[in-house]
Amino acid sequence: MKKLSILFFLLFSFAQAIAEIPSDDPSAKSLLVGLPAPDFVAKAIVDGSAVENFSLKDLQGKYVILFFYPLDFTFVCPTELHAFQEKINEFIARNAQVIACSVDSAFTHLAWLSTPRAAGGIQGVEYPLIADLDKAIARNFHVLNEKEGIAYRGLFLIDRQGIVRHQLVNDFPLGRNVEETLRLLDALITCEQIGEVCPANWKPGEKTLKPTTEGLLDYFSEAE
Repeated sequence: MKKLSILFFLLFSFAQAIAEIPSDDPSAKSLLVGLPAPDFVAKAIVDGSAVENFSLKDLQGKYVILFFYPLDFTFVCPTELHAFQEKINEFIARNAQVIACSVDSAFTHLAWLSTPRAAGGIQGVEYPLIADLDKAIARNFHVLNEKEGIAYRGLFLIDRQGIVRHQLVNDFPLGRNVEETLRLLDALITCEQIGEVCPANWKPGEKTLKPTTEGLLDYFSEAE
């Protein structure tokens, strides 16, 4: 009986501690998975021309890969933008729109797009580049480094209903893996299509599992 009382006390104390976490806790605010992606209307470069009212909401019905990068005319950034461009047809085949965003102006984006790859530019990149000059988009997605005034390497996988299903934020020196982004997109599409879930290290064509105890045991038994 004494042990049971101690257990109830510990559970009660834990529940109180959870309830007392302040609502303005930064770690709680930074998580967007499972929530509607913050909408925005912004200037952007689309198909080589500047547009005034590029809206995330207009892309509902498609999967969206929205990735932030620190600045135009830098070093890791062009390698990432070209890496996404090299796989752009694979994203299109999956009904996915790739979008890049930085705190640069639309004019700077255009200048960078006009610069050849051999000179450090992103000439040949075809997907939209968002101009987040007032930093509002990066701030709303919780990827803005307020001290530096630029965005971390945030990446968001948004489903066809506009819900964030995956987010990743890298520090400035760490480039992202485009193949992993495609793998996660494939996993999401597969889960939606067949109603099963994708285990660790899953790749297209590999076995999924039913989200039940029996499904897990079946998965492990077949893996042996």
